[in-house]
Amino acid sequence: MRATIRDVASEAGVSPSTVSRALSMPGLVSPVTRERVLRAAQRLGYEPNRAARGLITGRTGNLGLIVPDLANPFFPTVVKGVQARAREADYAVFLADADEDPTVESDLVRVLAKQVDGLILCSPRAREEDIRTLAATTTLVMVNRRFGRVPSVVFDNADGMRQAVAHLQALGHRRVAWVGGPRTSWSNRDRMRGLRAATDAAGMELLVVGHFPPQFEGGIAAADLIIASGVSSVIAYNDLMALGLLGRLQARGVHVPHDISVVGIDDIQMSSMSSPTLTTVSLTKEQAGRAAVDLLLSLLERPDDARTVRRELPTQLLVRGSTGVAPTG
Repeated sequence: MRATIRDVASEAGVSPSTVSRALSMPGLVSPVTRERVLRAAQRLGYEPNRAARGLITGRTGNLGLIVPDLANPFFPTVVKGVQARAREADYAVFLADADEDPTVESDLVRVLAKQVDGLILCSPRAREEDIRTLAATTTLVMVNRRFGRVPSVVFDNADGMRQAVAHLQALGHRRVAWVGGPRTSWSNRDRMRGLRAATDAAGMELLVVGHFPPQFEGGIAAADLIIASGVSSVIAYNDLMALGLLGRLQARGVHVPHDISVVGIDDIQMSSMSSPTLTTVSLTKEQAGRAAVDLLLSLLERPDDARTVRRELPTQLLVRGSTGVAPTG
């Protein structure tokens, strides 16, 4: 017969509820007790029944993950990190795509909240007041956005912009354009703040060129404005837009990097396959997904301690073929 939680409790000399806590909420039992329970479970070949465990703990064993656009190569890597870490913690992940719609995003949170123990919002587009309401009623962690006291995992955008500007300055560039992403995007505002601070410190001129969809087509739409501006270098909100820029610049007969240097942000896989290969600010996307699960599990176990937790992950400039010495004359 298959071993039960009561069999494990008898073998370990503890109560069934202690076994449940040791397996699903290890932070609530001592390391010695948890080790005793794990050894007993291993000896008996016990495999937790998710549904039965839920009846005891009040947990579903599920986590929710909402992303704005699965077609964007940035997000699948974050999803991979979330799923890997959740699997290690014996959680399943429900994944939903909000299609870049803040209203859909909020609706998905409300629907999934009934089926999961906690939710991860990746690059949420919702308004601050909506996030405040959702966080007050749902166990919530954000990735790539910071707001109030909601636990979050973000990237050090300021240092990434500093690295990009220092690289361009060293190549002799004195004017740089910023091709912005969505107007409502927190990361767009955060990156632009970091870029403005870096260009001011370097004595470089910054030209902000509008807001565009965070997709390949957004870069195409911005390219003619970049050509007309006369700048020698440009930083795009993300790699997809930078790749769109590359395509349109080449179609217009503008040589990269001889005429204009182009920098992206994200380091998606395609950025190392383009021609020329794309210089980009690399973000540790999979690590961000894993860190978000760690924060969420911590929040589930110790709500009062976790509410003020923040994680900021480092960024790194990867120099490739799309940046070069500023043109002379």
